[in-house]
Amino acid sequence: MKLGVMGGTFDPIHMGHLVTGEEARYEFGLHRILFVPSARPPHKKERRNSPAADRVRMAELAVEGNSHLGVSDIEVRREGLSYTVDTLRALHVMHGAATELYFITGADAILEILTWKDPAELLAEAYFIAATRPGYPLERLHEALPALNSHGEAAGSRVFTLEVPALAISSTDIRDRVAAGRPFRYLVPDPVWSYITEKRLYL
Repeated sequence: MKLGVMGGTFDPIHMGHLVTGEEARYEFGLHRILFVPSARPPHKKERRNSPAADRVRMAELAVEGNSHLGVSDIEVRREGLSYTVDTLRALHVMHGAATELYFITGADAILEILTWKDPAELLAEAYFIAATRPGYPLERLHEALPALNSHGEAAGSRVFTLEVPALAISSTDIRDRVAAGRPFRYLVPDPVWSYITEKRLYL
């Protein structure tokens, strides 16, 4: 099985995330996409995230009705910081060593991959799909990668790029819009818009 994994704070999940997941599923022949909200991402210490339960629930609401998309609370249930390499190892245990994992994240995050925990092991556990806006410079992408992963394979052969126009939407902008009383309804799925409005998140 080829399983796509989208990690992030998803605070909130928005249409850009969903479009990216569907596009990656189609382009790379993935059987399913799992959205994995992070509990305590080590690289985002500058802001306090919404409660994990709210972020998981919004993700669940966003994927309802699409059997190809799912949500995992594996990081929320785990103690300590949310390291991607630990999540990928756990998913291999759950779904079998033969399952091919494709970790989907933003190109800007891929460019920081050397700052992540165990980068060579990370590139052995999964293929990586760097989702980017059209025109986003990617010249430095392969320069940021180690020469080899922990299995001795060329690390660059494990990383692919995917252009997604909808990535111009951002969770930061949505939070700012909510706080300022500006419209945001069509940037997120309707059930997520209702949840944010009813729970008065980001105000």
